[in-house]
Amino acid sequence: MSEQISFVVFSGGFDRVHYALSMAAAAAATGRAVSVLVAGRALLALIDRADPHRPGWHDLDAADDGTAPAMREAFLVGHGVAGFEELLAACAALNVAVIVCEMGLRTLNLPPDVKLRADIPYRVGGIVTFLSAAEEGRIVFI
Repeated sequence: MSEQISFVVFSGGFDRVHYALSMAAAAAATGRAVSVLVAGRALLALIDRADPHRPGWHDLDAADDGTAPAMREAFLVGHGVAGFEELLAACAALNVAVIVCEMGLRTLNLPPDVKLRADIPYRVGGIVTFLSAAEEGRIVFI
């Protein structure tokens, strides 16, 4: 197997979270072990809003060009780029290890029982958990 790669997704900008998921899915598809620490405002992407027409990633910050997440998503999909839901599903199917940052949950003032997406296997942990998972490979900070 190829070298492990681990991503820290800290920014809540739509483009950054989308690209991090793209990189994680691509790395896993090429046989790498992949872990992703979802922290900071990026955690909004994993919140279960219980509305299939408005998943949590709609609450991410605007794209780099100032476009709202839903509009940026439509643009990307319209240009043949994998959408947010497709990337999340690919990461789940490819066994990307998702670590939800405990500190991030606290700094966003989210309640301890906040409902996260059930379709994305994850574990709650901290920086030490992430560093232990990333011990043998490279770390990319997005």
